[in-house]
Amino acid sequence: MKLLALDLDGTLLDKGKYISQRNIEAIQAAIQKGIEVVIATGRANFDAQNLFEDIPFNPWIIGTNGATIHKPNGELFYSAPLEKSLAISMLKVLEEKQLYYEAFIEGKICAPQYGRELLFEEMEHLKVVEPNIDMELLRLEVEIQFNQSEFMFIPSYQELLDTNSDIYNILAYSFDEDKLKNGWSQFTTIPDITIVQSGVHNFHLQHKQASKGNALKILAKELQIHLADCAAVGDNYNDLSMLEIVGLSSAMGNADKEIKDACDFVTKPNNEDGVAFFIESFLKDSFS
Repeated sequence: MKLLALDLDGTLLDKGKYISQRNIEAIQAAIQKGIEVVIATGRANFDAQNLFEDIPFNPWIIGTNGATIHKPNGELFYSAPLEKSLAISMLKVLEEKQLYYEAFIEGKICAPQYGRELLFEEMEHLKVVEPNIDMELLRLEVEIQFNQSEFMFIPSYQELLDTNSDIYNILAYSFDEDKLKNGWSQFTTIPDITIVQSGVHNFHLQHKQASKGNALKILAKELQIHLADCAAVGDNYNDLSMLEIVGLSSAMGNADKEIKDACDFVTKPNNEDGVAFFIESFLKDSFS
């Protein structure tokens, strides 16, 4: 293995969105063995980079589900943004459907002003429908969304009409399953986009060429590493495009069965240092 691509949420990060010391040490051990460790995430690059502020780790970052690749120094290396007028029209639909969204542009994450109140209302409704649901975990999810780096509320998508910035990715998010499915259905016939899911409460709208798999192909070529010499670890459907093309793939123990079935190996869950277990196992040459 010459390159290792790691997803963040549900993979490298635990449920509290922290990186454990064991995972840090495993990454450092891989780097010492000459392995290029890359982050491949649905997050914006600047938000991902902030997770490593206190860690001696400065990776290439495949961000916004493959719509961007940033160099270790933060410079943009590659991008596949949405066509601007199409992105604006999709944001208009999301607002009309009263779905929470985040628009990822260079240096910022923009969400509608109504978003906070909407998500907490949906949580309260979900509590009535599913009284045994872990409300603290849902609240943590929402607060993490709002605490992303360079996150800002905007009155409306129309605020983005006058900006020159590309829109790389649009995240739609709801605790109302029917509402989320209806929102998804609004975009299924658009030929120039891809729709992927990175969690049970969301979907992403992105350029048809934007995926973690495509971005990994581009980066591996730049680094002159064959895909057969690459490995990847992930937990969700937005990870499949990279898990399916590498020489060695691992699903997290917390992944859905479809993700596990697509991989060569299933490691432990993210709350049990599954990334570290995968790296340690590989370095010890313990795969059968």
